[in-house]
Amino acid sequence: MSRTVGSHTADPCPRCFVEAVRLGTPLPATGPSTVGAVTAVAYACDRCTHTWTRPVEDDLVVHDIVRVDLPEATLYGEAWQVEEDRVLVRGPRGTLRWVERWRVIIH
Repeated sequence: MSRTVGSHTADPCPRCFVEAVRLGTPLPATGPSTVGAVTAVAYACDRCTHTWTRPVEDDLVVHDIVRVDLPEATLYGEAWQVEEDRVLVRGPRGTLRWVERWRVIIH
């Protein structure tokens, strides 16, 4: 279960269950026709050194409720427009922000 830590959301490590803010690192797809495409996001636990990945959401549609892990904060909102590499998220008070698709998690 995730919990709020300041302006971020902390997630537990699947091995040791220590909660921490982990922004993840995009893993690029391989192959000549996938230049610039990101297929997964990698995470690492600072405590037990366990590493894991999650796939980039491929079934994301307009009006999905999403969480976006940004360097400055975690944003919760609604997918307002979905493109191949980015998503327009409608956040609190109707603010709109473009974010990289690999940062978006369907909530």
